[in-house]
Amino acid sequence: MEEKEEKNQNFKTVQNPNTYKTMYQNNMTTKKVGFGKTILLPFFSGVVGSALVLGTCFGIPSIRSQLFKTNTSTGTTTNIQNTGYVTQTSLSNYSDTSVYAANKILPSIVGITVEYNVNNSFLSVFNRQPQTSTAEATGSGIIISEDGYILTNNHIVATSSSDSYYEVSEATKVTVTLFNDETEYEAKIIGTDEQTDLAVIKIEKTGLSKAEFADSDNIKVGEFAMAVGNPLGMQSSITCGVISAINREVTDSDGKKFTLIQTDAAINSGNSGGALVNGEGKVIGINTLKLSGTGIEGMGFAIPINSTTDITSQLIQYSKVKRPYVGISGMDLTENLAKANNLVVGIYIKSIDDFSAAEKAGLKVGDVIIEADGKKVTKMDELNAIKNAHQIGEEMKIKVNRNGQEKELTIVLGEQP
Repeated sequence: MEEKEEKNQNFKTVQNPNTYKTMYQNNMTTKKVGFGKTILLPFFSGVVGSALVLGTCFGIPSIRSQLFKTNTSTGTTTNIQNTGYVTQTSLSNYSDTSVYAANKILPSIVGITVEYNVNNSFLSVFNRQPQTSTAEATGSGIIISEDGYILTNNHIVATSSSDSYYEVSEATKVTVTLFNDETEYEAKIIGTDEQTDLAVIKIEKTGLSKAEFADSDNIKVGEFAMAVGNPLGMQSSITCGVISAINREVTDSDGKKFTLIQTDAAINSGNSGGALVNGEGKVIGINTLKLSGTGIEGMGFAIPINSTTDITSQLIQYSKVKRPYVGISGMDLTENLAKANNLVVGIYIKSIDDFSAAEKAGLKVGDVIIEADGKKVTKMDELNAIKNAHQIGEEMKIKVNRNGQEKELTIVLGEQP
């Protein structure tokens, strides 16, 4: 009993509410003091210290610019919030590129005005006498030598055409206007080439600013591009864009096919014959045509400059382009057309020119050309591409299907008359 009573007494002492309250309060007081010393005091000290450091840094421009990557360029800038890809874009670089390219190329671009006569046959019937008027066309050109040779488009200077109602003469006068020079210089047509839409004219003046050519085989889609010329007679105009595509095959309104550079730099009437240049102001192409119509925007085209160099040299030397010549007219045979006529797919020979390379090689009307230089051909364009890779006087191997039998022939290419 005594032992039990002692235990109960001890129990009561432990279970005393006042004792529990005192112990709990003492424990809470101890914890509050420990948290303040170990957590709060260092935290507030760090905040105060950081504020002092940042305040000092904001007072120093070089540190502030490093903290926020501020562009200190004097040019026009556009700040873009960091999206993970771009933090800031400077328009001054683009502007500097455009200004440099323009200053470099503009002295090498000329304005061209062509005069020609138009005979209106329709009015002549009623008036019983020729009704002739004078008309003008304008375009652009690129100075390619210091002594006055200028490269342009054939369709600018070779304007002769006719239909049932009118007849347009050859150019009666060609004049050239230089950059920052109001003097009109009369030009002579040196040579023209309808197939490539290129022409060379010349003025009697020296000390001209010759354009510098780039390697058009190395241009890339998305690269800066500037079109320079005289749209609508407004001399020395530039438009900027990018290279939209390369090696683009385009057929013009006359059915001629070209492999061209596509750009979204605006090309308008009068830009033809002008330059398409890169960011260094070097010529990469000759502006030649654009697509227009409802729903079409920013589709201009230029002849790659690399493809013009041999043509230009020949126009200056021979006043024409000397091309290899086979001497046939042909028709593409599709699978259905060939089957319907009991022939094979290929190029059907419709006619052969007298004394031509084809006649001398033994080709006959009715033959179907199926191979050229070991390559299968089904279209005249493919045959012409292989032919044009040769020089005049070289041999070209041809395989034909004649009455169901294959025959190999060798053509010695002549000169296109």
